[in-house]
Amino acid sequence: MTGRRGAEGPDPESLSLLRRAVAIRDEWLAHGLSTEPADRPAAEAAISALYRLIDRPPPRFVWVDSPGSALYPGSPLHRAESELAPLRAFSRGTDLPVHARLADLCTRVRTLMDRVVRRRLRTPLRAPWPSATLPTTPPERALRDGVWIRAIIDVTVRHSLAVSLRDAVQAPLVTEFAAGAPRPLATAWHGQHDAYWVGHYDAWHRLGLACFPAPAREALDLWSATARSCGWWWPGEDVCVVAERTAALHSEPAPDAAHGEVRLHHDGGPAVLYRDGWGTHVLNGTRVPAWVLGAPTPERISAEANVEVRRAAIERIGWDAYIDAAGLALVAAAPDPGNPGSELRLYDMPESPVVVPGARTRPGPPGRVLVAVNGSRERDGTRRRYGLSVPGSLDDPVDAAGWTYGLSGALYSTLARRT
Repeated sequence: MTGRRGAEGPDPESLSLLRRAVAIRDEWLAHGLSTEPADRPAAEAAISALYRLIDRPPPRFVWVDSPGSALYPGSPLHRAESELAPLRAFSRGTDLPVHARLADLCTRVRTLMDRVVRRRLRTPLRAPWPSATLPTTPPERALRDGVWIRAIIDVTVRHSLAVSLRDAVQAPLVTEFAAGAPRPLATAWHGQHDAYWVGHYDAWHRLGLACFPAPAREALDLWSATARSCGWWWPGEDVCVVAERTAALHSEPAPDAAHGEVRLHHDGGPAVLYRDGWGTHVLNGTRVPAWVLGAPTPERISAEANVEVRRAAIERIGWDAYIDAAGLALVAAAPDPGNPGSELRLYDMPESPVVVPGARTRPGPPGRVLVAVNGSRERDGTRRRYGLSVPGSLDDPVDAAGWTYGLSGALYSTLARRT
């Protein structure tokens, strides 16, 4: 099936298939963002069945309120560390630990299903191949333009769920977890946050676009059940530690989302919060320390090594207020040729810290910041001011704006209005 270009629009069968795919995607997104209490019987049944697939008896289950529970002294995960230890060196004849056997099973199952999907994604003769811009193109528009329906479905399910759940939710939680761990802990499965990959394969199966072998389908059904029923889990030889799902989660549509992508955002507290208080703060998709929300100051901002955190903290204060409080020196200002009616302002920035592992923090070279106005409006109708770090060698705001696009100032001046 392909979409048809012309007054008739896409064929009804392709359009119906696309809408079903979007519904399946949204179903899995809801599981990944769910704040409902875990379905403990369903989770334990699915994990027990996964143990049986690797020829292991079902474990004893210990439930905790969050992944952060693994970080506290006396936690069930610490007590079970001998059973949940990371993959150790083993000699011939020594069996792999449970979590390694499960990882091997998952790799084999996903490799098999990927082969099936790739075969189904082979372009039919004369069918248009999707462009590199397909992730930013609304799916129905791509269908009207004649893009092959299977390629659209692959992006609107796989790409969308990966951006929304793996990148926007799972990644900052993994970073938060790693930052609090005194030493490496056993590898976790991510339960509801694994919905990004199980949802991708589930959509191909439910839409009738791929027929997976029975053993692969059986394993996928079990991982799907964990994604629908629980949070993170750590499988050991005799015990499995399982975390509850999130208690609160705040998200917003991702900028220019074409396939329903979301990102974390909450300016009133943690963007993700578990029942024991563990979680992470995120502003507009950027993980930040709590002080960025509660007490951002020019001094704290200047001491922050992470450029994205500094930017988020400055935007929390507001660029005008930060410039005044930090005493930034204006280098030059100029009309923005890429955004008529707006101004580009170039400032000297204070020295930023450079963190070298095992060494004292030292000042980095002073740079400059270009403060500009977004070409597109926010959802409330305003235009956001934002700052971009640029080299200290740039003295002209237009040259600095061009540098952020990889262009000269002269070429940037000829561009159409940016967004």
